[in-house]
Amino acid sequence: MKYIKEKYIKLDILEKQKYIKLIKDKFEKLLSKKLDLTRVSAPLFVTKESGLQDDLSGIERKVTFDILKDGKELEVVQSLAKWKRFALKKYQFPIYKGIYTDMIAIRRDDKMDEIHSIYVDQWDWEKIIKKSDRNLDFLKKTVQKIVMAIIETEKYIKIKGFPGIDLSSKVFFITSQSLLDMYPDKTEKEREYLITKKYKTVFIMKIGPILSNGKPHDSRAPDYDDWNLNGDLLFYHEVLDIALEISSMGIRVDKTSLIKQLEISDKKERLKYDYHKMILQDQLPLTIGGGIGQSRLCQLLLGRIHIGEVQASYWDKDTLLKCKKEKIELL
Repeated sequence: MKYIKEKYIKLDILEKQKYIKLIKDKFEKLLSKKLDLTRVSAPLFVTKESGLQDDLSGIERKVTFDILKDGKELEVVQSLAKWKRFALKKYQFPIYKGIYTDMIAIRRDDKMDEIHSIYVDQWDWEKIIKKSDRNLDFLKKTVQKIVMAIIETEKYIKIKGFPGIDLSSKVFFITSQSLLDMYPDKTEKEREYLITKKYKTVFIMKIGPILSNGKPHDSRAPDYDDWNLNGDLLFYHEVLDIALEISSMGIRVDKTSLIKQLEISDKKERLKYDYHKMILQDQLPLTIGGGIGQSRLCQLLLGRIHIGEVQASYWDKDTLLKCKKEKIELL
């Protein structure tokens, strides 16, 4: 387990729990205020035929179970990207208003390491926009608001006694193709690391399209983000010396980009689902949204080595032994 020991601030478990609570409460309020969002309750599971399940990169196995009464099979949500858009219509939100919720998921195929867990907790958010807002400038302005909420949360916990870290409020925006052009001989993760270590706060845009090397920067489901209007927000995590992704977000597909991306992905059969039909018939609002990792944000702001320091989850024996050896207390 590699980390910069002199940058690591020792905290006992109760101190960590105190700061986790402060971070989550403060950031949630700031996010709601800056993006004009209302908190709502959200489902833990959905039916397959609803089309509301987020397929992520398309290869992850979903957690499923059947109901005793009618035998219906349900899937634990992997994210709420599609459900939120449906909810905005159902709740009749006006333009520039939106929702956020606590999203809990089980991603059974995720690897377990310093920043990954099979337990996922994030703030999922979504707001209604106009057709004229479907551009990179609007996306960038939204990203900057989220970054400022993170910076203000960092300042808040310093006031409350945590020694703190120094994040950069200036966001460096770059497309995935430009990043490849800058580091053509590096892998996707190596490119992310190099650009984030240099600029500290980075938003990589246009994730999903095939790049000049014949591969996308990263996989994205074809039916929620518009691949030309999305991106990932990364911060330099000094203790681990890595680029830490805090949020994936984007302007959502309209009917034109939905059809195009389903064709590219050879997933046109999804057009039979209710969610997809509603987009084709202009029955769902145009939106922007994303997910912000709760444990990831706490790990960043508290300078933790392992995500298990800020999240109670399952860990294999190898992880437990490594953490014990390094005297890292997991929740």
